[in-house]
Amino acid sequence: MIIQPGIAKANMGVSREDVTFEDHPLNPSPDSRWNTYFKDNEVLLQIDKDVRRLCPDISFFQRATEYPCLLILDPQNEFETLRKRVEQTTLKSQTVARNRSGVTNMSSPHKNSAPSSLNEYEVLPNGCEAHWEVVERILFIYAKLNPGIAYVQGMNEIVGPLYYTFATDPNSEWKEHAEADTFFCFTNLMAEIRDNFIKSLDDSQCGITYKMEKVYSTLKDKDMELYLKLQEQNIKPQFFAFRWLTLLLSQEFLLPDVIRIWDSLFADDNRFDFLLLVCCAMLILIREQLLEGDFTINMRLLQDYPITDVCQILQKAKELQDSK
Repeated sequence: MIIQPGIAKANMGVSREDVTFEDHPLNPSPDSRWNTYFKDNEVLLQIDKDVRRLCPDISFFQRATEYPCLLILDPQNEFETLRKRVEQTTLKSQTVARNRSGVTNMSSPHKNSAPSSLNEYEVLPNGCEAHWEVVERILFIYAKLNPGIAYVQGMNEIVGPLYYTFATDPNSEWKEHAEADTFFCFTNLMAEIRDNFIKSLDDSQCGITYKMEKVYSTLKDKDMELYLKLQEQNIKPQFFAFRWLTLLLSQEFLLPDVIRIWDSLFADDNRFDFLLLVCCAMLILIREQLLEGDFTINMRLLQDYPITDVCQILQKAKELQDSK
């Protein structure tokens, strides 16, 4: 899935299986392994860009894992790591972006004055693998196995808390299998929320637009005054609830708080109905500020949520659930 086509040990006198008369790097055929390899690079570059900046408030993802993939790192195998594959490509990772419509945008690296993400963090010595590289491999293999959705920006924020939970387990025997366990759980979670990442489904009953409107319809039922205030100011749920719902609130709180919210979320049989109630609770808990504020102040509140006590939010959501 992740190594160059037909890689062979040239230094052992074995002919290069990756380049043949029928299949070579310039072969435009859709069946060409090389053609697939280069197309995959577009997806990989976007993943690489996103995972390098995962949870920037903690250093965990930049540190070396105790359990790297030895098969890939073994110098005897001459396999390139995904990090090396990115470094060797002629494109810079920050020039490639794939949006929810499935469109890959590429821009000139000269237009971007920001430092290259490749140099943003200290590179670990050979034989070591950072935690973000493990997450990169999980997302890349998921994209290869699910070409219909591949990778969409934001999936990195979903896999991050899962991997962190497994990779910091106090039981070293469990921690050793963090990569496989994360892949399994991420795949199962994406099976439930993947429609949020597919733009063509936005307006369907399983799409993100329907879910955002459901937040407002729930709010209307629970707090009519606040609902009318947001309607009067033309504050649409797309302005804030899109991120809340798509990323399961992973961007609104610190990682330990996100894990606490997800504990309650995943434990609920109707987990994504409960997520709607959590979002509604978040609005009601700042209702006084929202009722007093103008459009600008309220947008700032909703896009940079002020309450950090997630237990208070979950308690409110449970009250709303019980009052049905």
